[in-house]
Amino acid sequence: MKKFLFLLSCSILFSAQQSFAQKQDPAATEVWQPEPKIVTTEGNQAPSDAFILFDGKNLSEWVSVKDNSPAKWEVSNGVFTVKKETGNIQTKKSFTDYQLHLEWQIPANITGTGQGRGNSGLFLASTGKGDDGYEIQILDCFENKTYVNGQVGSIYKQSIPLANPSRKPGQWQTYDVIWTAPRFNDGGDLLSPARVTLIHNGVLVQNNTILTGGTVYVGKPTYKKHGATPIKLQAHGDKSEPMSFRNIWVREL
Repeated sequence: MKKFLFLLSCSILFSAQQSFAQKQDPAATEVWQPEPKIVTTEGNQAPSDAFILFDGKNLSEWVSVKDNSPAKWEVSNGVFTVKKETGNIQTKKSFTDYQLHLEWQIPANITGTGQGRGNSGLFLASTGKGDDGYEIQILDCFENKTYVNGQVGSIYKQSIPLANPSRKPGQWQTYDVIWTAPRFNDGGDLLSPARVTLIHNGVLVQNNTILTGGTVYVGKPTYKKHGATPIKLQAHGDKSEPMSFRNIWVREL
């Protein structure tokens, strides 16, 4: 009898729920505003709302980190090539959160081994002169071994990449980055850490990775308060042949 009464109660409740649901207006859960903005994309071109950092013509959006003078890396045939003796370069414009697309090429005649082979770096936030900031490593890791938290696609000395989709030297490679900058209170205390997602040649290698601080070569990372910052490219001091870049754009988020 108890089982019968329980089943009867369940049946009545189910019928009531169905009846209630049928009386609801589906439009009550439809959201029409605000509409997402329209962004057009065509082929390999930057999205229509992107800010172009390099279009193949000049480095007018970049300056030398040393003295803020015009960037002196060499532009030719729609690409620009690292000129190591002139030092790092960074964007004139500062950014907070963004989506970034960058294409880079290790020269086909590359020499050297380990960290001395096609070394550069993409600093997602340049917080000072030299190599201060948050670095994604750029390196020839096609059949070239090094420490894994310093290989291509790593958050340098912090996070090992999930895969190594490196192409042979001489081929163009892509980085697509989603960067969320750290936040600080007025006193300089960290409110939320930086996070980065990185897709290398179409392969996810950093999945919303939380950073423990800025990049350091020796020791443990720490945070120092900052706001919007430039994006920086490294002129590494290794002796191998210099690498090149093209088609760089950013969408502020």
